[in-house]
Amino acid sequence: MADTEQTAMKKTNDHTQEVSIESAQSDIKSLIYVVRNRQVMIDSDLAMLYQVETKVFNQAVKRNIARFPDNFRFQLNKDEFESLRSQFVTSKKDTNKGGRRYLPYVFTEQGIAMLSAVLRSDTAIQISINIMNAFVEMRRFISSNALLFERISTVELRQLEYQKQTDKKLEQIFEYISEHEESSQKIFFDGQIYDAFSLIVNLIQKADKDITLIDGYVDIGTLNLLSKKKSDVVVTIYTQKQTKLTKTDIKNFNAQYPALKIKYTKAFHDRFLILDQRIAYHVGASLKDAGKRCFGINLIQDGGVVKDILQRLELETEE
Repeated sequence: MADTEQTAMKKTNDHTQEVSIESAQSDIKSLIYVVRNRQVMIDSDLAMLYQVETKVFNQAVKRNIARFPDNFRFQLNKDEFESLRSQFVTSKKDTNKGGRRYLPYVFTEQGIAMLSAVLRSDTAIQISINIMNAFVEMRRFISSNALLFERISTVELRQLEYQKQTDKKLEQIFEYISEHEESSQKIFFDGQIYDAFSLIVNLIQKADKDITLIDGYVDIGTLNLLSKKKSDVVVTIYTQKQTKLTKTDIKNFNAQYPALKIKYTKAFHDRFLILDQRIAYHVGASLKDAGKRCFGINLIQDGGVVKDILQRLELETEE
């Protein structure tokens, strides 16, 4: 009976020890990071595992520095340290990672294996074994999931490229909106002569092929505005026969800013400015009076209305 109890106790102790070791290795794996494409552990984490202060731990290593070449132990640069700090989980065991006076050192698997020869104790040997087992498990996990990691990396790269393209397209859209931003309505009050003049000139300069102006009262002031058009843009003015423009005015304008045509109609009371047969503005005052009295300019949103206006002009033009 006693032998049976002893055997049972031994099995229980062995099982407890196995669970303890497995738990320890699981904790250790969470302390393994990848820096410069190598699996490493930080000096403060190793000092914690070996149950010594970080300063004492590093002093022991320095006394045996010949055992730790650069591929066994190296110091992190500032960017690497900041990158690792963002991965640290806030807990008691991480308190050593903040407020350091110097950048930490990290140890590769070979460097950790060498620690057992520097920190001589039964505890240090067991800790080193646990750490080495954790490294082996990590390598095995990475190796068995290499294809998955590759696929994840590929997906991430595609997402980054897609995001880059999307950001570029959005930037182009916003840039276009910024350059072409235009209010559909604009009101000018008496005295705002320059502002009204500037807006009308800006609209005239948008035309690439032709300008159609419907205005019953035009004069030299109207031509001064239309002279700001792009070269080779044809201008057709629909006005009343009692216009103040003379044949000499039209001839002089065409000599410098061709080409201008004058046609007559009584079909319209309001003023309209049509650019390239597709963009139209309703203008509340004759262009020659821009800014002299309160008036508004409205962009006509309905393309069908623009076509109706042009068709009406064809039907209502006088000889």
